[in-house]
Amino acid sequence: MIKINLIEYFENTVDLFPDKIAIVDNTSQITFDQLRQKAKRIATHITKETNAINKPVAIYLPKANETLASFIGTLYSGNCYTPLDTKNPLPRIETILRALHPACIITNDKYITQLKELNLDFPIINLDELEKGEDVDEKFNYIKCIDTDPAYILHTSGSTGVPKGVVISHLSIIDYINWVVDTFDITENEKVGNQTPFIFDMSTLDIYLMIFKGATLYLIPEQKFIFPATLLEYINENQINFIFWVPSVYVNVANLKLFTSIKIPTVKKVLYGGEVMPPKHLNYWIKNLNKNVIYGNMYGPTEITGTCVYHIVSDTVDEDESLPIGKPCRNTDILVLNEKDELCQVGEKGELCVRGSSLALGYWNNLEKTNAVFVQNPLNKAVPERIYRTGDIVYLNEKGEYIYIGRKDFQIKLSGYRIDLGEIEHHILSVFDTINAGVFFDKAKNEIVLIYESEKEIPVKDFRLKLSKVLSKHMIPSKYIKMDILPKSTTGKIDRALLNKKINNT
Repeated sequence: MIKINLIEYFENTVDLFPDKIAIVDNTSQITFDQLRQKAKRIATHITKETNAINKPVAIYLPKANETLASFIGTLYSGNCYTPLDTKNPLPRIETILRALHPACIITNDKYITQLKELNLDFPIINLDELEKGEDVDEKFNYIKCIDTDPAYILHTSGSTGVPKGVVISHLSIIDYINWVVDTFDITENEKVGNQTPFIFDMSTLDIYLMIFKGATLYLIPEQKFIFPATLLEYINENQINFIFWVPSVYVNVANLKLFTSIKIPTVKKVLYGGEVMPPKHLNYWIKNLNKNVIYGNMYGPTEITGTCVYHIVSDTVDEDESLPIGKPCRNTDILVLNEKDELCQVGEKGELCVRGSSLALGYWNNLEKTNAVFVQNPLNKAVPERIYRTGDIVYLNEKGEYIYIGRKDFQIKLSGYRIDLGEIEHHILSVFDTINAGVFFDKAKNEIVLIYESEKEIPVKDFRLKLSKVLSKHMIPSKYIKMDILPKSTTGKIDRALLNKKINNT
């Protein structure tokens, strides 16, 4: 039977593995059957409180099994869930909620006081007040949902200060996860070690491998990523075999040379995305893990659900070259367009655009921004067809692989040269294998700035001497700033917005 919404996949999984552990968080674990009962209880309250369908339900909870039960409960109720970060400042939460106008908000005793301070007129469901033995209404609205209905809304930064709510459909998730399952041979034996917060699109893959295939999802405590040695110990304690993390985590493990003292033999699938993976650090993992490990580079913005282009690595890579982001995923097409909206030839740089069922429905309650980037395919004059303009610059090499150059907004013009800051970063990380770094442009002083994380300060002359061998003179940074720890965003990536603001305010 063809499944057209996400709850149908979840029901099938629970029927197959009712007593199997579904989620392990920092304090507890829950079986698939327990997860279903908890989700249905939440769905019953959403329906009683709102009787809404295809409306957003805001989830204001930390990363835990009750948060995922709230996601699934929202889907049972026929609505779409919207994770909110409990670590965000309250003014940002208020801005999101006012733009979202949710049918209701789900939270618990710990966070309900903060919500009430906002004086917003939205119904609030407190999970700590739900009765475990209460009746559950089995007539859920999800049976009315079709695959093009919204499943979740994730918020990304907005240039006006109002975060953009990216709306993803059931169909996009179904298409994406079924491709991942087939490509990486996912079964119920997968033990997935989750790193990314639920407000970040990379978490979609982790969550739905559990929902679709009965994989066990381990919500790794955030503190483990601050102390990478304890992270590897956690992997071993729980025999985790599948990880999908941002590259900065892999870089930290490599820089600390942790595999000399701690091995992680159970890990069989290593995926990464969200940032550019430095080849040198990837090679450290390849050389130190078992020979049969699969490495996958997963490229894709939030607006295309998770991944639209991927590259599987089976052996060590050339450290002097950028890693390919790869080839299109199944049922996805990539267009690289030049400034005239013409298709680029092999080797020609252009903007990566995507078409296919992976595309988001748009930005919630914001048609202006939606229509600015979800546009008519300029190569198709016959029928309406949407593409998403990513803002990423790439080119196609002779092997048919896409090579990532950088963001359109990472490009600067200096002394008459057009320079991509991402290219500079790539070479810095390839030359200096014990640091993590970000490259920025100080507009006021018209200079390139390198901010790096290191225990010891590196002399400027060492930077310039080594970089002169791999970079043109006009690309070598003028200023170097050492930090003990680079600030990270809630997704685990370098907080570029914060550092850029710091540079351009001084």
